[in-house]
Amino acid sequence: MFGQKSSRKSLRLVVVSVVALALVAVMASKAPARRSPFEPLSIFARALAYIELAYVEPVDQESLVHGAIRGLADSLDPHTVFLDPEEYAIFKSDAEGRFAGIGVEVSTRDGWLTILSVFDDGPAHRAGLQPGDRFLAIEGEEARDLRLYDAVRRIRGEPGTVVNVTIRREGRAQALERSIRRAFIELDPVELDVLKDGIVYVRIRAFQDGTAAALRDALDEAVVRLKRRGGVRGLLIDLRDNGGGLLDEAVRVSDELLANGIIVSTRGRDGEIIKQYGARRAGTRPKWPAVVLINENTASASEIVAGALQDHGRATVVGVRSFGKGSVQTIFDLPGGSALKLTISRYFTPSGRSIQAQGIRPDLLAERPRLDGDPDPIREEELEGHLAASSKGEEPAQGKTAPEANGRVPPMFRDDPQAARGYWVLREKIAAR
Repeated sequence: MFGQKSSRKSLRLVVVSVVALALVAVMASKAPARRSPFEPLSIFARALAYIELAYVEPVDQESLVHGAIRGLADSLDPHTVFLDPEEYAIFKSDAEGRFAGIGVEVSTRDGWLTILSVFDDGPAHRAGLQPGDRFLAIEGEEARDLRLYDAVRRIRGEPGTVVNVTIRREGRAQALERSIRRAFIELDPVELDVLKDGIVYVRIRAFQDGTAAALRDALDEAVVRLKRRGGVRGLLIDLRDNGGGLLDEAVRVSDELLANGIIVSTRGRDGEIIKQYGARRAGTRPKWPAVVLINENTASASEIVAGALQDHGRATVVGVRSFGKGSVQTIFDLPGGSALKLTISRYFTPSGRSIQAQGIRPDLLAERPRLDGDPDPIREEELEGHLAASSKGEEPAQGKTAPEANGRVPPMFRDDPQAARGYWVLREKIAAR
């Protein structure tokens, strides 16, 4: 019935399954009378043996195991994922801010692969792609319900090669067809503009390796450039469309502006505090008046920074409620180059507010003007399987609407009403000192 090679392979798997079952029995015997948490492993081992022995086609054991782990991860929350070796390599290149692709940040929203932000002057920007666009197809294959890392793998490729995509844009009856030439993308995490009135505009695009160092360099440069013009008068920090990144970088960025106190805490099961991250006095910048801009795509590490500066009264937060991604993931390396990105705790702001599924509420509301056909924003609480909110502190009252810019604003803000309002709030803070 089975060939010699197949029989040896099957026998090996049966032996492994028997050993696994024996191990389960030993573990169970040491446990109290209650049902052992390891008991379901016997079901898994037996199912694996049946598939190996009886499935109609030969199967690859590594693919089976990867699929099983992927299923475990997918049964949890949207941010717990299994990464095969190729996906793990993509994850690490993203953390370093250096990769080849079309220059977009994407996420899965309501089953659709959706563009969160488009990198300035990148291939996608030149092709006319916009935040909110949804991928209908990539290289002719339907993109609906496509796993995020599968989609990224299809979009990425060698610089100079072309990827064909079909885009759905709200308000447009016809789908958009685009052929985009991939390029090498190096994402500069910090953008600096020193304005004539002494206000420093800093846009933080992502929290990747080196973001805090880049911010320190940018602020040092601003101080030097404004030294002969009365110094820095105010700081406008733009965290809009920043989907987050590395926790340590968010803590270091917050520490630039906070001299003491908690920046963020993480709590696990039953609300138990796992770790608290505090600010240090050394290296803290002067108490320049500060405003932080946020929107519905401000997430994760960005929300940590906004929440810390808000709770300590260090900055006024202007914009709309943020995304609400307040869960903590850590990477567990697995044999063969794969990894498990597992949710292990929740983020809490210094006052004890949970970010998860609630986000950061602005002190002053400043909505982006909506165009006909603009899609409604999708936040964490609308994602299938999201962790529930778990707040320990009081939520701030809904902020008043930020004042309209009552005078001239820098040219860079004239087509950006949200930023213009934030700029004017900062001007008022400076005048009130």
